Amino acid sequence: MGKLIIKNASELVTCKGKAPKHGKDMSDIGLIKNGCLVIEDDIIVDVGTSNILKDYDEEEYQIIDATNKAVVPGFIDSHTHLIFGGYRADEFSWRLKGDSYMSIMERGGGITSSVRATRNTSLEEFIALGKNRLDKILAMGVTTVEGKSGYGLDCETEIRQLKAMNQLNEIHPVDIIPTFLGPHSVLPEYKGKEDEFIQFMIDDVLPKVKDENLAEFADIFCEKNVFTIEQSRKFLRAAKNTGFKLKIHADEMYQLGGTELAVELGCTSADHLLQASDEGIRQLSESNTVATLLPGTAFCLKEEYSRARYMIDSGCAVSLATDFNPGSCFTNSIPLIIALAALHMNMSIEEIITSLTINAAAAVSKSDTVGSLEKGKKADILILEYPSIHFLPYHAAVNIVETVIKNGKIVRGLI
Repeated sequence: MGKLIIKNASELVTCKGKAPKHGKDMSDIGLIKNGCLVIEDDIIVDVGTSNILKDYDEEEYQIIDATNKAVVPGFIDSHTHLIFGGYRADEFSWRLKGDSYMSIMERGGGITSSVRATRNTSLEEFIALGKNRLDKILAMGVTTVEGKSGYGLDCETEIRQLKAMNQLNEIHPVDIIPTFLGPHSVLPEYKGKEDEFIQFMIDDVLPKVKDENLAEFADIFCEKNVFTIEQSRKFLRAAKNTGFKLKIHADEMYQLGGTELAVELGCTSADHLLQASDEGIRQLSESNTVATLLPGTAFCLKEEYSRARYMIDSGCAVSLATDFNPGSCFTNSIPLIIALAALHMNMSIEEIITSLTINAAAAVSKSDTVGSLEKGKKADILILEYPSIHFLPYHAAVNIVETVIKNGKIVRGLI
């Protein structure tokens, strides 16, 4: 049995409490000075100050002395498009010259470009690409990641993307939560026939994804010129009836009402929300649907950021994620997300940590096992180079994660 003690942490952030945390409760991160964790196998069995060690024989444990270091839960990236083929660096340059994301989509770029490349990528290539990406996010402290399909827009490729994530989940330390995002875009051949495409996804693809147990969530891009509120409602209701938990890309480019739809259907999370209405935010605040905000996308598209401060002050449960994808946000940098949230979204470091841990865990329905450092939870733990969590935004967009512990084992860094 693996037995580990982390002691003398200058700051130990537990994030304990009910999940998800709403509003002002997001500032309560359960910080302990001179903190200590006792781990047996992959489970945390005790948490407190280093005084708890009087009840343990330290000779029976591997000891990590975290003097002058902060200890926090493993980060959870709750919205990514992890598996795709090809790149769109040229489109990024077009946007820098003033072309809009939607205009690029309309002339065959955007998601359509990624679909062509992804359909030509094999399962083995997906796994090699995915492993490299997982290695990089693990180094930045991500111990659980959500990954979406959505670059196949057919049955075969969507299944292949999801199979790659499931196989990677078996061989890599980072836990992957797979999401089926079949209705991610409308290909030219389906323009004007979006209802037909949604029906194809409901009749042909959803059952196969479920039968092979390839995804936990279903998602849809509810957006002007993509899928309407009614089409999104139809797909998500069918997904729920098939046994999937729900997510939604909502109110990113236009205020369409996707936020309100997320609450109506009991979605686990509503994501993007750059254009969420005051009424949508009010409804979110009265629900357990997590508002997953993606500042990296706003940054790369040079758009206004989601109204994180207003949402938190209104009582919403907010999480943060990267939206790593080949087009609108080709970055999986958690340090960048922390910097953007602090500098441009007026979030405190306590709120940011909550958004990347316990609330992000709630956004992928895993808050009962990860997202906080509490007795009985999985030992997914980060040790920072510095003695305080305030170094996370202060050392702007720089990775200061020194050691990553996943399921009670050191998987990155040496002490």
